[in-house]
Amino acid sequence: MGWAIALHGGAGDIPRSLPPDRRQPREAALRHSLQVGVAAIKAGRSPLDVVELVVRELEDHPHFNAGRGSVLTSDGTVEMEACIMDGNTKRCGAVSGLTTVKNAISLARLVMEKTPHIYLGFDGAEAFARDQGVETIESSHFITPENIERLKQAKEANRVQIDYTEPLTKVEEAPPSNGDSQLGTVGCVAVDGKGNLATATSTGGLVNKMAGRIGDTPIIGAGTYANKLCAVSATGKGEAIIRATVGRDVAALMEYKGLSLKEAATYVIEECAPSRTAGLVAVSATGDVAMPFNTVGMFRACATEDGYTEVAIWDDETCS
Repeated sequence: MGWAIALHGGAGDIPRSLPPDRRQPREAALRHSLQVGVAAIKAGRSPLDVVELVVRELEDHPHFNAGRGSVLTSDGTVEMEACIMDGNTKRCGAVSGLTTVKNAISLARLVMEKTPHIYLGFDGAEAFARDQGVETIESSHFITPENIERLKQAKEANRVQIDYTEPLTKVEEAPPSNGDSQLGTVGCVAVDGKGNLATATSTGGLVNKMAGRIGDTPIIGAGTYANKLCAVSATGKGEAIIRATVGRDVAALMEYKGLSLKEAATYVIEECAPSRTAGLVAVSATGDVAMPFNTVGMFRACATEDGYTEVAIWDDETCS
């Protein structure tokens, strides 16, 4: 048994021809966020603290679909959501519909710790953020020129985009109606040397999604789940992940079928979410790591107590 940490920055049709100016900032952000998490867990911080810290770092990075980089709804607005969960106690907190909160994941943790509830959304979540003194910022902070252009492209192509796709140069080059955007949901899972587990996920949702749409990220058992066996954070098409109850199914296969973490995670991604639009990162109570995906690639990173470190995008490539 030993500590382990894994994180993701989204899955999708990530081309191997991805230009260096688009790949390198994401790789650097993954490495930096991984280092933040490793330092925290080595310093004795709880897994819950670790996953929150890591996701905050990713939320502050404009190249991922969370926080600063959140994509836009069909109304041209931002509606962020996040979820955090402690494995041993199953305590959890979730938020949706945020427009001014700088770090949605920290508000989700406050919902868990400061309210009798699990999930707050929209005006109620914003009011709670103000009551708690959480850092807020004008919604224009989240509306970047790149995401304005991507929304324009999505509207012209009459499609909703998920996670990653190479930026389009011409509308007629757009992939089919369920093609992906260039950004990805972020998430982190961690386990300490005593087997304590936690998970956190944050996202801006889908490009050109309907205002008010809620995805898998804040839904316990779908995009985010942890118990005493494992911690899971998923990325991809939220509707498919919700239908497949991806996070809970990984844990259930371990609990009821006796599968290993890697066996359970691989089965869920390949069999329960076969639409080629999903990926996840997971750790077990014994320090195992799994990072399966059925898309072309997934921005991901992990580290374990025995010294193993990986930062990768595609299934046969490591950029660490």
